[in-house]
Amino acid sequence: MDVTELTKQLTKKAPAMVYLVLGTQQVLQQAAIDGFLRLIPADQRVMNVGRYDMETTPVASALDDAMAAPFFGERRLVLVNKPYFLTAEKKGGKVDHDLASLANYLAHPEPTTVLVFLAPYEKLDGRKKIVKDLKKVAVTVSAAPLDERAARQQVVSQLTTAGFQIDEDALTTLVQRTNADYGLMIANLTKLKILAYQDKKITKQMVVALVPQSLDDNVFDLVTAVLHHDQARSLSLYQQLLAGQKQPLQINAVLVSQFRLLIQLKVLSQRGLSQGSMASKLNVHPYRVKLGLRTVRQFTLASLNNAFLGLIKIEQQLKTTQQDPELLFQLFLLQYDR
Repeated sequence: MDVTELTKQLTKKAPAMVYLVLGTQQVLQQAAIDGFLRLIPADQRVMNVGRYDMETTPVASALDDAMAAPFFGERRLVLVNKPYFLTAEKKGGKVDHDLASLANYLAHPEPTTVLVFLAPYEKLDGRKKIVKDLKKVAVTVSAAPLDERAARQQVVSQLTTAGFQIDEDALTTLVQRTNADYGLMIANLTKLKILAYQDKKITKQMVVALVPQSLDDNVFDLVTAVLHHDQARSLSLYQQLLAGQKQPLQINAVLVSQFRLLIQLKVLSQRGLSQGSMASKLNVHPYRVKLGLRTVRQFTLASLNNAFLGLIKIEQQLKTTQQDPELLFQLFLLQYDR
């Protein structure tokens, strides 16, 4: 189940005895924690909520807590964070985890305790016996990064619940400026809600005013202008980046990175790979892949390669000569345009 479904279930029926929250999206991990904490009345949390970091604390300490009776309350909540022993990851250090005792607990969980494993990882090592034991008894909750569609839906849902509306153009701009990163989208909602407090409506102008564009976003606009041989706009955007105190080598490095990604996407798309497969293979957010594919359909591989090689040449000149960076970029545009 996802975190939204978990939150609803926790308010409607008794919780399970063991949960596994698996995924790298921190904002979803925190939302799950908040949902579990609401199971324990605020005045009982000091005595009936335990938090344990497995990178510094033995799992036996968490199990001792889980087996204890609630203190003047209905249940205990034990949060086990970063259980790296469930993955293929190897950690140095002296923490000794008694996995046999953990397996025994999972076979006979304490009815008055909610034991939650917070695993901020992409996946667990399914070959391990303890992982198999855990999955037999635990309710698994996904905290994996949301794709663009799901992120949009969650943002709209959260705003609606809070009594706010957001224009479609505003939502699209928010997606673009955060690269559809749900964590960044949620982080910016607080500022947007304050600005829209009076009429409860978030507009595109508000997003543009409050949500900054990253260097990658600005450079993506520059890449598009270069590919369309729009020299005037390309030079204007380059000058804006320089005026924003961006270093020429830094700008060029991001340009090289963007064109490298476009070349990779062009090649992989010609091989018939799906968008999801490309994102996984290149370890790139699906939204960047979506934008990149939209771009490469309009251009040949030769055109992308020419731009990439021209930028590599600029990088060499920036590192080995004292030539003006803006002049080098103008020369690149003239040579690429031919």
